[in-house]
Amino acid sequence: MSTAPLAAREFEFGDEDFEALRALVRSLTGISLGDQKRELVYGRLSRRLRALRFASFKEYRSFVAADPGELAQLVNAITTNLTAFFRERHHFDYLRDHVLRPLAAGRRAGLRLRIWSAGCSSGEEPYSIAMTVLEALAEAPRRDVRVLATDLDSDMLARARAGLYPLERLQSIGPGRLGRFFDAPHDRGAAACRVKPEVAALVTFKQLNLIHSLPMKGPLDAIFCRNTVIYFDKDTQRDLFARMAALQRPGDLLFLGHSESLFKVSTDYTLIGRTIYRRN
Repeated sequence: MSTAPLAAREFEFGDEDFEALRALVRSLTGISLGDQKRELVYGRLSRRLRALRFASFKEYRSFVAADPGELAQLVNAITTNLTAFFRERHHFDYLRDHVLRPLAAGRRAGLRLRIWSAGCSSGEEPYSIAMTVLEALAEAPRRDVRVLATDLDSDMLARARAGLYPLERLQSIGPGRLGRFFDAPHDRGAAACRVKPEVAALVTFKQLNLIHSLPMKGPLDAIFCRNTVIYFDKDTQRDLFARMAALQRPGDLLFLGHSESLFKVSTDYTLIGRTIYRRN
């Protein structure tokens, strides 16, 4: 494996460092870091070395081994949190047309609705789900409707709970949704808006490691697990989707990211649309 000259690096970072850190990340999170992620690991963890004033990754590895509290910081640094409001919009359209509108029209039995956003990052996905629910199901506040949002990254969860987003992150919302679902800044010079209480009231945020046992009981009408399992190897994916399937009934939905698939991973679901699956 080739490495950049040490003189070109701010910190010493050899093969032993990379192998030890990616083994640690996999044991903690299930994320499998290939050789091509070497520079990502260096770049993201270098910030921790600067903050802690270490001169090498060898020092940092010794510190992590002796300080369990640093493990959370390591995980937060490594995990990827690319997200946006109404990303892959066709998923929200399908949820609206095939779950929420039939429920509103009385064609779907029951008053209970449970949707899980697995890997919710900074909250854009679960809040997009909540907005879709409120648009299609006017009586949602009077029904037993909950959106469960989970993530491994504690920093992202804190941002999600705050529900405060810069205006540039809200461009995909549109003026109608922005006015209905976000409070206008009190200060005209402010550059961020907060989700309104009616949106936040539908969402519960929890920290969850997907390689651990799933604490929810189900049944879950829909699961959004998008752009998350691409970081897992096939065996980890198979185990996760088997546990997800146990939380769903025949006909319940699973939404994956645009580059993800259940091919040779799970036979518990049938593909019915663009990265949209139905529980068998």
